[in-house]
Amino acid sequence: MSTASVSIAAPRDTDEGAVRRIDLPIEGMTCAACVRRVERALLATGGVRDAKVNLVTRSATIMFDPAAASTTGLVAAVERAGYSVPEGSAALGGAAVAPADRAAAAEESLDGERRALWRDFGVSLALSVPLLVLGMSHGRIPGADGTIGRFVQLALATAVVFGPGRRFFRLAWAALRHRAADMNTLVALGTGAAWVYSAVAVVAPQLFPHAEHGVRPHVYFEAAGAIISFVLLGKLLETRARKRLTDAVRGLVALQPRTARRLRGDLEGDLEGDLEEEIPAAALSPGDLVRVRPGERMPSDGEVVAGASAVDESMLTGESLPVDKGAGAAVFGGTLNQSGQLTVRITKTGADTALARIVEAVEQAQGSKAPIARLADTVSGVFVPVVLGIAALAFVAWVAVDPSAAGLAAAVERFVAVLVIACPCALGLATPAAVAVGTGRGAELGVLVKGGAALEAASRVDTVLVDKTGTLTAGRPQLAAVKALGEASEDELLRLVGSAELGSEHPVAKALVEGARARAGGVPLAAPEDFRADAGRGVVARVEGREVRIGTARYLAERGIDAAPLEELAQGLAGQGNTPSFVAVDGQLAGLVAVADLPTPEAREAVAALHGLGVRVAMVTGDREATARAVARQLGIDEVFAEVRPEDKARIVREERERGRVVAMVGDGINDAPALAGAHVGIAVASGTDIAVAAADVALLRGGVGALPAALGLARATLRTIRQNLFWAFIYNVIGIPIAAGALYPVTGWLLSPVLASAAMSLSSVSVLVSSLRLRRFRQAG
Repeated sequence: MSTASVSIAAPRDTDEGAVRRIDLPIEGMTCAACVRRVERALLATGGVRDAKVNLVTRSATIMFDPAAASTTGLVAAVERAGYSVPEGSAALGGAAVAPADRAAAAEESLDGERRALWRDFGVSLALSVPLLVLGMSHGRIPGADGTIGRFVQLALATAVVFGPGRRFFRLAWAALRHRAADMNTLVALGTGAAWVYSAVAVVAPQLFPHAEHGVRPHVYFEAAGAIISFVLLGKLLETRARKRLTDAVRGLVALQPRTARRLRGDLEGDLEGDLEEEIPAAALSPGDLVRVRPGERMPSDGEVVAGASAVDESMLTGESLPVDKGAGAAVFGGTLNQSGQLTVRITKTGADTALARIVEAVEQAQGSKAPIARLADTVSGVFVPVVLGIAALAFVAWVAVDPSAAGLAAAVERFVAVLVIACPCALGLATPAAVAVGTGRGAELGVLVKGGAALEAASRVDTVLVDKTGTLTAGRPQLAAVKALGEASEDELLRLVGSAELGSEHPVAKALVEGARARAGGVPLAAPEDFRADAGRGVVARVEGREVRIGTARYLAERGIDAAPLEELAQGLAGQGNTPSFVAVDGQLAGLVAVADLPTPEAREAVAALHGLGVRVAMVTGDREATARAVARQLGIDEVFAEVRPEDKARIVREERERGRVVAMVGDGINDAPALAGAHVGIAVASGTDIAVAAADVALLRGGVGALPAALGLARATLRTIRQNLFWAFIYNVIGIPIAAGALYPVTGWLLSPVLASAAMSLSSVSVLVSSLRLRRFRQAG
């Protein structure tokens, strides 16, 4: 853990009546078992009402009664659980940590962890390869099994076990202090027993039976080195998955501009550019006036006091069309100002902004997920005590049969053999091997899957929540309808409209221009004259000497133009999800044009395929109710949640999970990030934002939402393979442990020989790899 991340990871306090909240950074956590231990320790502290520990951000959010508990006591509880709070951070209570600081702290902490893991894995691999060559040669290499060869193996194994492997012994000791067992316990017991037994066999072989006949006891140094290398590789893969999670938070934080143009005057004074000063956005305070130019993002939440513009708020609402803003309108940090200059009075800063709330929602949702699932982690709490019990029983039984020195040596050999054969070599390969092949095959099919947890969750999905804009639809407005009145043709009407809109930067205008050019058959549009735009109402321009007015019915009525003849058609188009605009030419109603965000061709097929798999499909969107329901009807989606904000999307996901459903959230926008992170599996359409892809567990790289059925099918096939792998891995233990304990010796005379142990271990690992490679034959249905 790097010290830089500690210096900014201050706890955050908020008072809520008699209950106080504090966020404490925690060092030393590596898995879900660590999270449970810290939560239990905190909840056992007097005065603590609630405690939630986030493995991704390495922090604990604690609600407590300040009259009954203190920050010092909470830090002490964390330390009693075997973990630590960075020095000095608890003394900084009351400071709210900005999203940028939290993201930087998490990233630097993770980078430090990855560097340490790469270093340890590199050392372990470099030492374990020659160790495996010597140990698995079984005498084929001259001198490998002689005195010198054995001492070389002892030196190599000692460097691995007490170098890169020391982390597992430290974590196993922490678990033991709290009467718990996890994967670290298995690794520490297996590698420790293999090393101790083998070291004694090298240094004092006379203590073992048959030594007087010149038979050398077998050594298990190569098993100790291989186990540590495999598990370190698994830890590296886990940090890669966590790195992608922090990418989502970092991408969100990057939406807020680093600087802002603060005005030194006020509304009664001069607000021109000579009174602007460029300051860090983090230095803004409520009440400050800032100027936001076209193409810039809002530096913080505020209220427009001057100017008019269209603002892209898709990061909050998911709606593809921008929102027109004028004096008195609310704007939000990170949203994109498109067409006009705005003067904004800041109302919220830092952790209170809408963007900061989205960041926190993503962090909390990611932290609620389990780490990469491995059955070995789940069963280790039971498996380890059972193995220890069998080993102890074997020792006692052998001593009882033969209490002599030779019998005692044989009992020790049986005890260690049980621990060695129980060490999960193939078990550690079962999930990573299938995940590696499955994700590789997914990449070939255009499906990027980010680890075993995503595959496991995707294989069990029974409910898919789909965002509309950019996922089921193209994500941008397109010309949808044209209706001309009188003698003018639709093409001629559209040419006039497209020519008039050439002077506008509004996305609706761009859609009309593109549609007009597509319908014009190569005939160029005319340059408009006297162009004027009235934000939120419409535009007027002169095209080839004719006045063209485009906008709302009220905008035309201001010039005495009655839009009633087309009002019913406009309402019908609006009910189908279109945005209609009336057109008048030379003071007369001439027709109507409409734009819409149209469904993609593959969306209907994908929804039908999901229904065929027995998966329930619902739309969750920030768009208007009428628009959402119109698209849902076209695609065969029965359930719609419309006009929801990012926090609401995450809430809907949470409620579906609480109903016992396995939920996949499919989206493409920044506003989808909290819901993507909070679902059992988040699926992003890669044509969307980088933030959505980073927050998701699965990215559909080709074919858009049409690739979703294939992604779920691949996940189901991979999980079947993982289960088969785990079966073969456990069969190895189920068969090997009784033989190692000597349970069959009275009947068959069988004992576990070094050759049999090596062969069984190799066969188990090979079977797991061969089983995993079958996934390369997976084919997309249809």
